[in-house]
Amino acid sequence: MWSDRSVFYQIYPLGFCGAPKENDGIPVPRIRKVIDWILHIKNTGFDAIYFSPVFASDRHGYDTRDYTQIDPRLGRNEDFADVCRALHDSHIRVVIDGVFNHVGRGFAQFRDVIENREASPYKDWFFIRFHENNGYNDRLSYEGWEGHYEMVKLNLRNPQVVEYLFACISGWVKEFDIDGIRLDVAYCLDEEFLSRLRSFCNQIKPDFFLLGEVLFGDYNRLVNDGKLHSCTNYECAKGLYSSFNDQNMFEISYSLNRQFGPNDPLYKGLKLLSFADNHDLTRLASVLKEPRHLPLLYTMMFSMPGIPCVYYGSEWGEKGEKHPGSDDELRPNFEYPIQNELSILIRKLANIHKNTEALCQGSFRNIFVGNRQYAFARELGSQRIIFTVNSDSKAGVIRLGENMTQVKDLVSGKILHLNSEWEAAPLEAHIFEVI
Repeated sequence: MWSDRSVFYQIYPLGFCGAPKENDGIPVPRIRKVIDWILHIKNTGFDAIYFSPVFASDRHGYDTRDYTQIDPRLGRNEDFADVCRALHDSHIRVVIDGVFNHVGRGFAQFRDVIENREASPYKDWFFIRFHENNGYNDRLSYEGWEGHYEMVKLNLRNPQVVEYLFACISGWVKEFDIDGIRLDVAYCLDEEFLSRLRSFCNQIKPDFFLLGEVLFGDYNRLVNDGKLHSCTNYECAKGLYSSFNDQNMFEISYSLNRQFGPNDPLYKGLKLLSFADNHDLTRLASVLKEPRHLPLLYTMMFSMPGIPCVYYGSEWGEKGEKHPGSDDELRPNFEYPIQNELSILIRKLANIHKNTEALCQGSFRNIFVGNRQYAFARELGSQRIIFTVNSDSKAGVIRLGENMTQVKDLVSGKILHLNSEWEAAPLEAHIFEVI
């Protein structure tokens, strides 16, 4: 699968493009702004892009009105088709959000139920209770997503609903030539639907990538040969920042070992999406207590097993905090991209990851774990990669267990000799290839 060797860039289009909060119905081709950023995206090492919702919605994108039309606040379908074409011309794959668990109250089929009630041909598309009322005074009630009734849950056991959604996906492939879908709240989706989705997508595009948003639980339940190719690795996202904040590398080392280690790992062979922040989380630069840990954490993220993904703006260390009832600060409109030391490092890390087989496909093994120092190995065939980090503000010893006569630092290009007890410089992370 092409995704195994990719590095993703995530954009939340409505925020990125500076769209108004409410859907005013006025088509403005704001999505074309992405074309102006392609050079930055490509030059920073990303070869796949994941767009959060792009289809017509009531407000924030996850309350879909129409799966067949780009949100007018972003433009028209032809505008997004041009964006996808320009990305593909630059050898950047395109994955878009598939919000299939629920729709918005403005969804035409739901509006028909509100108007025609029991006589509506779409009444079984949702979980309707006609003998009740709700906060909207609809004279009926329905199942929403986790108590959010602006998002109306779809009945994915209804063959008509499945047929409709599959027809929409076919349209997306035909019109935009997308390369995959990220399944919103995949942990809520009917598993039979996911199985049918995998089979359907295999038929329309054999290398079509299915990524699921999964927050908790056993990822094997949804990521396997019959359902999704990958899912979000929230366990390690939390482990990354808290290991640095608490100066406790045992947390991330425990997660990585249980997921990918040599002794009966939970997710052997799975390529999970690695990330440090996204459109739902406080940005890494705001959550980290020590700003000097930013480059160290990203070096670890690009070295550990998984498919790396960086959220727009975070490549240069943009800050943004999640507030109760508002994600606006997480989803800003940047006038132009910024190049700085962090973005230059991420470009190096992205290219190292894509061009190092052991990082894309290799095994994982912890070598040394301390509170502030950590080392692990990635190996494939004769290729050996050693990652080391010292998060302390003073030098610290990392016990590698063997003398390595010669290694190449893949970030700096320097050739070094490592002793079995190596004194690592303060606040440094390295990706060494044993040569």
